[in-house]
Amino acid sequence: MLMAQRLLTSPVFAWRWCYLWARDLDAGKQDRIEIAGPQVAPADPTAMLGGGFRRAIAGIGFIRARPIVLGAISLDLFAVLLGGVTALLPIYAKDILFVHSAGLGLLRAAPAVGATAMGILLGHYPLNRRSGLWMFGCVALFGLATIAFGLSTNFYLSLAALAVLGASDMVSVFVRTTLIQMATPDEMRGRVSAVSMLFIGASNELGEFESGSVAYLFGAVPSAVIGGLGTLTVVGLWMWLFPGLRRIDRLTEIRAD
Repeated sequence: MLMAQRLLTSPVFAWRWCYLWARDLDAGKQDRIEIAGPQVAPADPTAMLGGGFRRAIAGIGFIRARPIVLGAISLDLFAVLLGGVTALLPIYAKDILFVHSAGLGLLRAAPAVGATAMGILLGHYPLNRRSGLWMFGCVALFGLATIAFGLSTNFYLSLAALAVLGASDMVSVFVRTTLIQMATPDEMRGRVSAVSMLFIGASNELGEFESGSVAYLFGAVPSAVIGGLGTLTVVGLWMWLFPGLRRIDRLTEIRAD
């Protein structure tokens, strides 16, 4: 019984002793800070607002001054804006493929399955050479997969096209995000990443709006095919506008200016 009391009470006393010791130590440190520490005036909120706005738009200015960063972000933005078919999947499941809710779930999962498989593959076999061409090639494959899905009337072919779409998008995202991180100095990386996330996130929503609007005007199949053709057009145009992006070889050789 005595042993049990010691086992139960000793942790309580040990905890209280540690708490009192930590409190006294912290109080001593606070006294030393108050005595020896410099007196810092509170920051002016109006000055912080101006500086914060300038720091925010500095990320946009940096991207405009770096062609490879601007090309990488805008390529992904327009590719997703034109080639996204997520908003059309319910129409395809019900009216074209005739698979209803269960099939719709598989269609929604197919791009993620392809992206996951490609992510695992990239983890084991990373891109070592011709990274720029790989990115352009995979964005073009994204457009071709979009066209194949748009024209398909076979459920399994549509699943395969969506899986290829997700896998090619994973390669593009891998190259783009690595390139942006490597080409951006430490002091600008957070702001540039914020701008990139803002535009890429907006492109997903705008892409669904574009797909739905074109489908309303011309039908679901023309909407998907036009989007895929638009993605292919963007790839060709961007390869001409940003030759430096096309010539990138090893991602590890990129240096922040």
